[in-house]
Amino acid sequence: MNYATIKKFDVANGEGVRVSLFVSGCTHKCKGCFNAEAWDFNYGQPYTDAVRDEILDALKPDYIRGLSLLGGEPFEPSNQRALIELLRMIKRELPGKDIWCYSGYTYDVDLCAGGRAHTEVTDEMLSYMDVLVDGEFVEELKDIKLRFRGSSNQRIIDVGRSLKDGCVRLWKDGGAGGTYY
Repeated sequence: MNYATIKKFDVANGEGVRVSLFVSGCTHKCKGCFNAEAWDFNYGQPYTDAVRDEILDALKPDYIRGLSLLGGEPFEPSNQRALIELLRMIKRELPGKDIWCYSGYTYDVDLCAGGRAHTEVTDEMLSYMDVLVDGEFVEELKDIKLRFRGSSNQRIIDVGRSLKDGCVRLWKDGGAGGTYY
């Protein structure tokens, strides 16, 4: 896997100050994508053990809330297989950090068993995530007033509650008056 960039003090892609990893490779190719250069699986730099360790070190300070995975597409099958060890290590070594992921794939169609992006590690990846912003970006539904998403079709999913309840549960945004999306 390659990655486009790492942002060590990101405040736009989830709650609090975060470390964000932008992976390379995306087959969605959404019209109007803000990161179209990362569609190419060969874009950027190789993701290595040293890069993984750099991310883990960047997550250690108390003021860092957690990790956000973006792209490209973190749930492209080849990217899942490269990211799983990072997620395992975060949950083992830094259990107080939360994990957000942005994906054009949908939780209850593409990422479930039998879905087009489901692999042998998808369920495990989801089990480590706190929030999943799912659905392709749709330029015609773009709304710059939306918090943590680009178009109104995208959902902000509370993954833990969804896994526990067996259905999609939307994330409760405490920063916007406690409303559900």
